[in-house]
Amino acid sequence: GSAPAAPREAGGGPEWGQQGLTAAHAASAPQPMKPLKAAATTSQPVLTGQQIETIFFKVPELYDIHKEFYDGLGPRVECWSQQQRVGDLFQKLASQLGVYRAFVDNYEAAIEMADKCCQANAQFAEISEVGEAKLTILTPSPLSSALLYKPVDRVTRSTLVLHDLLKHTPPSHPDHPLLQDALRISQNFLSSINEEITPRRQSMTVKKGEHRQLLKDSFMVELVEGARKLRHVFLFTDLFLCAKLKKQVAGKNQQYDCKWYIPLTDLSFQTLDEAEAVPTIPLVPDEELDAMKMKISQIKSDIQREKRAHKGSRAIERLRKKLSEQESLLLLMSPSMAFRVHNRHGKSYTFLISSDYERAEWRENVREQQKKCKWPGCAPTPGPRIRLLPWSSRHPFSCPDDESAGLYGFLNVIVHSATGFKQSSNLYCTLEVDSFGYFVNKAKTRVYRDTTEPNWNEEFEIELEGSQSLRILCYEKCHNKAKLSKDDGEPSDRMMGKGQLQLDPQALQDKDWQRAVIAMNGIEVKLSVKFTSREFSLKRMPSRKQTGVFGVKIGVVTKRERSKVPYIVRQCVEEIERRGMEEVGIYRVSGVATDIQALKAAFDVNNKDVSVMMSEMDVNAIAGTLKLYFRELPEPLFTDELYPSFAEGIALSDPVAKESCMLNLLLSLPEPSLLTFLFLLDHLKRVAEKETVNKMSLHNLATVFGPTLLRPSEKESKVPPTPSQPITMADSWSLEVMAQVQVLLYFLQLETLPAPDTKRQSILFSTEV
Repeated sequence: GSAPAAPREAGGGPEWGQQGLTAAHAASAPQPMKPLKAAATTSQPVLTGQQIETIFFKVPELYDIHKEFYDGLGPRVECWSQQQRVGDLFQKLASQLGVYRAFVDNYEAAIEMADKCCQANAQFAEISEVGEAKLTILTPSPLSSALLYKPVDRVTRSTLVLHDLLKHTPPSHPDHPLLQDALRISQNFLSSINEEITPRRQSMTVKKGEHRQLLKDSFMVELVEGARKLRHVFLFTDLFLCAKLKKQVAGKNQQYDCKWYIPLTDLSFQTLDEAEAVPTIPLVPDEELDAMKMKISQIKSDIQREKRAHKGSRAIERLRKKLSEQESLLLLMSPSMAFRVHNRHGKSYTFLISSDYERAEWRENVREQQKKCKWPGCAPTPGPRIRLLPWSSRHPFSCPDDESAGLYGFLNVIVHSATGFKQSSNLYCTLEVDSFGYFVNKAKTRVYRDTTEPNWNEEFEIELEGSQSLRILCYEKCHNKAKLSKDDGEPSDRMMGKGQLQLDPQALQDKDWQRAVIAMNGIEVKLSVKFTSREFSLKRMPSRKQTGVFGVKIGVVTKRERSKVPYIVRQCVEEIERRGMEEVGIYRVSGVATDIQALKAAFDVNNKDVSVMMSEMDVNAIAGTLKLYFRELPEPLFTDELYPSFAEGIALSDPVAKESCMLNLLLSLPEPSLLTFLFLLDHLKRVAEKETVNKMSLHNLATVFGPTLLRPSEKESKVPPTPSQPITMADSWSLEVMAQVQVLLYFLQLETLPAPDTKRQSILFSTEV
């Protein structure tokens, strides 16, 4: 509600003083009461003396209390210093809350009387509206609701001021205990009156004949003093409100704690100055996020097992509760994109969000409503607690507790072209899909320059993990610094439009290309999509050819080339190390499928111009070609025979036993597989050294390459179910993939790879490839 106090230790004072004075002065003389009282003694009274007494009960006394506080505060602020004391004034103000208590006890009667008088007496209704205009009160609703709520609003605001003051008052200052006492009294008072006054507040009108409506709500992560806090954020017709779901007490209605709110007329999306410090976003290591996903998959698998065994609902409920806790934790820890809102009275708040699409949607919805919300400061004040309303009694995750929902496999997307741009600019698109309840960016087209009709015609292959929607965002690339938007402290390109496509399993079942047109903000983007389920997309095909390199056993290729590491691996690695090490999302962002296919064909026929082709291609296509080579090997680099042993070794809890087992297994690989893996491992470690620029940690790289290097051939890929634990493919899928990631991550994190015998020693430390 109120601007933060100026810190005492910084010697500030006038800023805070002005805030305090404004707080006191806001309860100005009860002007509508004076003319009504004067008229009551004439022959044509507007209201009777009794009606005036009921409606304005204790208002003159409240006015006197505030005037005394204001008159006492003024002189002290005028001669402000670090030693100045104001605690006694706040303590005295808090000690007089008994008058507010009497006012609140009469609140219902006052509202009823005022409503009756408004309906029965047109003159009183008119006076109440004129009184509002003169006072420019916060809400242009009838005096009967908004104006009579203001004394309670004042206690809420004073409590917020006390919070801010205490933050900036050293514990050694004589004011500190007095302010603490005042805050304790105020908070106790607020919690005691809250139950009585809340129901009344919820039905308050925002404008004559218009009820406050909820327009949008979602769970978000707020950054509070460097810590992540899960919040439920609501956009109403007149305000933006941030609340925390309270722990439910048995037998009581579910409740929210209102953390803060901003009237829409006071809200802006902060543009940070160069000099202003951007809050550091605490990033959660990918390993931790992966462990959470693993737990979620395991619990879903357990729920399905319980369902099949027809166990009691109590066990399933227990598992669902665990699932809900894990999903909430993942939602809390995963977002890292800043979304800042600013109250023009001084305070800014930072949320973390996982999708640029959602961030843009919130901004659009708020700005749209701000245009409709034209009256000054159009918000009655919500108190510190709000009853749970029917529309919000839901969990942040609405994901089902099995893996049947959504699509698992690969989605090929061709981004053809776009029309509807008003002026020539440099344009590109990004693609987002959802997995584990939130959206992530998966692909980006090249920038099409100086055009109103970009023709990208780029194909991407996107891995889906329980995905239900594909989102497309269109941006203008801003090379001109003046055009860069700085909404969240980071320069960014301008979003021109956004749209989404529901991924309907029935419609996508036939495996053929399907065309779609996404309309967004006057722009139309043409796409084609084709889905291949994971059962089909991840089969390793047995080797039927001896020519070329793709789909041919690695030993056959190295023997033919007389090399230790296949030429294709060396060429791709060399080109990426030459110009792709600082590419954001290298190996994670999809390359253009047509470029990848062209490179595949060139390597297969041993085209002498392949290095020239590579030098002219987008580096993501080269990364995609390398991944495709490993994915199409008829047998994984880690071999079908040893794969089960690697999966068992990574599960060992004793670190010494684990290291011994994993290294022995590694050194048991056939020579071409071992040397190629060690060559690739070195390269991936060098990529991760540039993590601050390319955003690819060892864990990110393990996630991308783990299944590619370890996933066994079709005949080996089923996890053998035990009689007591029948496992379907859907249940075991995520767990198997995560085990593959863990194996690769283990080797990426090992400092050295010793060899147990001298023959191996010479191979391992040979640099010749």
